[in-house]
Amino acid sequence: MLDVARIREDFPILSRKVHGDVPLVYLDSAATSQKPLSVIEAESNFYLNANAAIHRGAHALAEIATEHYESSRAAIAHFIGARPNEVVFVKNATEALNLIAYGFSNATAKFRNGSQLLAGEERFVLKPGDEIVLTEMEHHANLVPWQEVVLKTGAVLKFIPTTDDGRLVVDNLADIITERTKVVSVVHQSNLLGTLNPVQLIGAQAKAVGAWFILDACQSVPHMSVDVTTLGADFVAFSGHKMCGPTGIGVLWGSSEALDALPVFLTGGSMIETVYFDHSTYAKAPAKFEAGTPMSAQIVGLAAAVKYLSDLGMDAIAEHEHRLTAAALSALQQIDGVRIVGPTEALNRGSAISFVVDSLHPHDVGHVLDSRGVAVRVGHHCAWPTCRRMNVPATTRASFYLYNDESEIEHLVSGILAAQKFFGVA
Repeated sequence: MLDVARIREDFPILSRKVHGDVPLVYLDSAATSQKPLSVIEAESNFYLNANAAIHRGAHALAEIATEHYESSRAAIAHFIGARPNEVVFVKNATEALNLIAYGFSNATAKFRNGSQLLAGEERFVLKPGDEIVLTEMEHHANLVPWQEVVLKTGAVLKFIPTTDDGRLVVDNLADIITERTKVVSVVHQSNLLGTLNPVQLIGAQAKAVGAWFILDACQSVPHMSVDVTTLGADFVAFSGHKMCGPTGIGVLWGSSEALDALPVFLTGGSMIETVYFDHSTYAKAPAKFEAGTPMSAQIVGLAAAVKYLSDLGMDAIAEHEHRLTAAALSALQQIDGVRIVGPTEALNRGSAISFVVDSLHPHDVGHVLDSRGVAVRVGHHCAWPTCRRMNVPATTRASFYLYNDESEIEHLVSGILAAQKFFGVA
């Protein structure tokens, strides 16, 4: 069991006050998590003692910086059960998913122009009528890039439907993921609904028809033990800032085979093998996807974050969050006029809980909560089509992490009751 009181000592921001003298209750970790001192210090220490361009200079600082960079890659790879050469650093999961999507667009454009494809790139060529399968609960980061791909290639989008209680309909996957399917890209755990999806089942069907299988793991990697080699995916994307790491750093994991075949996205320095005036050849993955000067300090900070999480134990974190989620779901459903948007039980769901309050706009609920120091997210949570599917314009979302405790559920509940009273709907 986590010692939350001790853990909170590692996060000084959690002891601050807002609006003058109101204690902060931070329930917005699904948007971005807070950072422990060890992460802040690791990033600071890199700048103080090792700052230099990695993989470039022959001087001592450059060698030290490169060692920090690559040892951080190894630590982050170990955290997700991967090999270091399968870990690509990007600025966030959005960039990772765009990197993959542009791989399909770029391969298709080269094919149509009659340009020579590099080894493996033909597997990323899309033809008119080819199908890309998503779900009805995707974050915009795993929807909009694919919308752009279909505009450029003539492929079409299909969706695995969502039930009224926020679960995927997976009993007819063979009718959705067919021989025409070339890409299946799904969210592991929904940021709006909290649903933990049966990705291995979906991945098995994708593999049965020879489709690429991609996972958005932004809401799962920070909260539970994830071994990418057991998920059945070709690519997995996640962001550091949601897992106690710095902003501006994300990870794309890909199998060696998938990364070797995937066309390049950003081009320029550091990702090349040889450059001529009229053409270039590219380095092996992961270097071929890491053009330009990388986010070295942030990568070192993310390595410190995975050490922090590992020391606490991902299973212990998941158990703690499950207990909080079950308690919060129960407490919210006891308030008249409150409806959970998504699964109402803690089974196969994460700690992001979206809800609506009858007769109140989520922004009004959020405003009252904020006045009492309770930080939640309001709006469509970058999942606007999912909100429409669930017949809500927006929701209020409370999300729990390793540094939250039961007392903060009480603050959330009392804040909702205060909002109902303030607006006269109690």
